Amino acid sequence: MGEIKIPELAESITEGTVAQWLKKTGEYVEKGDYIVELETDKVNVEIISEESGILQELKANEGDTVQVGETIAIVSENAVTSKPAEESAAVTETPTAKEAPPVQAEEVQSPDKPEAKSYPIASPSARKLAREKGIDLSQVLANDPLGRLRAHDVIEHDRKKEQPVHKAPAEKEKPLQAKQQADPEKPTERVRMTRRRQTIASRLVEVQQNTAMLTTFNEVDMTNIMNLRKKRKDQFQKENDVKLGFMSFFTKAVVACLKKSPLLNAEIQGDEIVLKKYYDIGIAVSTDEGLVVPVLRDADRKNFAEIESDILTFADKARSNKLSLSDLQGGTFTITNGGVFGSLLSTPILNGPQVGILGMHKIQMRPVAIDNERMENRPMMYLALSYDHRIIDGKEAVTFLARVKQLLEDPESLLFEA
Repeated sequence: MGEIKIPELAESITEGTVAQWLKKTGEYVEKGDYIVELETDKVNVEIISEESGILQELKANEGDTVQVGETIAIVSENAVTSKPAEESAAVTETPTAKEAPPVQAEEVQSPDKPEAKSYPIASPSARKLAREKGIDLSQVLANDPLGRLRAHDVIEHDRKKEQPVHKAPAEKEKPLQAKQQADPEKPTERVRMTRRRQTIASRLVEVQQNTAMLTTFNEVDMTNIMNLRKKRKDQFQKENDVKLGFMSFFTKAVVACLKKSPLLNAEIQGDEIVLKKYYDIGIAVSTDEGLVVPVLRDADRKNFAEIESDILTFADKARSNKLSLSDLQGGTFTITNGGVFGSLLSTPILNGPQVGILGMHKIQMRPVAIDNERMENRPMMYLALSYDHRIIDGKEAVTFLARVKQLLEDPESLLFEA
């Protein structure tokens, strides 16, 4: 028998959730075929079979958590003789095949033999608890809208089983029942958080608890950038086959300012500060499954067109769930743009272990004092810089943000930044 195991995925990923089986028990698989989709903290990955043959057993159900190195399926070793009918028929005519009868798919799918897919979908903890209490999982009702059984479902089933059937409900139980039956016209739904959403939640809480996060604000007049884009956008797109957006200006400005404020391009490791001499800028991208932050490598070496092209590629890959682990690993500083959703002002949370993140916001026309006598309506954007106060002082953070503002309000100066 050949075992299919969860391979090494990345240094920081030790487990995943079985999102979907792509093959069923009794089905023939070739070596290299994708058999299961695994949801990890960062991306979904498809695991291939290292063996050819009949998929005889699935050792994990959809929704189960599996560890790197864990066996999740068994494939027969009789790869050649277990091929589909038209191929195996030719094989069985040879003397060798007659001496060693092949394992037919019908044998694996025999109704007399239990199959993994016939069992209720349940978490490992639920199965363990059911075995200990002698409970048939097929009799347990699931609260999960997808029908997956959890440990608390088994506990609730066991509790109800122990109650005498003839016993009238005690008075003290009535308030609980009334509470459960209250407001029938206000239905609720329980939806299990995806692994990615759970990871996002835990990491955001971890950052809040383990850093001295502080945010400083400024605003930038976008007039000159907008005029420059209007003037150059057609020629830029014609020459580079990509639109000239705002993000390339912000990336260029951030990199230039990080070179003058190196602590914002660092991280804390124990009692040491690691100053990074490269500029891998994370660009936050929103997807249906949550926020992901692909990394723009060596942003200081890229021109405007390369930056815009890479960001467009990241956005397309993120929305089609094609980002790889390498796209998301690392990063020295992050830029996030809540303005695309209409956010006027917000406080971005650090993308640990980074110590700085710049938040962009909605461009909105506001009256601005040009001098002591003149007012004009200008396209203004609020900027927010969140930083780790453990290594970055307020003066440095404010200075960094002021430099970003200065470069953006004079975008041609970005051409002269090393």
